[in-house]
Amino acid sequence: MPYSFLIFGLLFLASCTQETQNKIGRAVQNWTGTDGVLEVYAGEKLVKRFLKIDKLTTATGTEDGQPRPYRFGYGVLDANLNGLKDPGEQKVYFEFSDYSTPYIFYESPT
Repeated sequence: MPYSFLIFGLLFLASCTQETQNKIGRAVQNWTGTDGVLEVYAGEKLVKRFLKIDKLTTATGTEDGQPRPYRFGYGVLDANLNGLKDPGEQKVYFEFSDYSTPYIFYESPT
């Protein structure tokens, strides 16, 4: 009996489109967490780091539902770039562009 559920599940996933498989994968990541790190570079120099990011989301339009050319998330701003969440470093909102002009927008923690 348990094997039939496993086989059914594998057949179901194999029949899904790539986008559906991606959505299922993101749903599992949202449930389990990923504890990611986002690093922003200017050339070869590290200029910003965000810690403990659970996911990045592609923005969509409120009226047309179309994807927007930026992604956003929440993470701890690593102000001193040491890779650790130090006292006083807070979780902030940030977004970054898919355009060729590099930028990152983030909420000021103070």
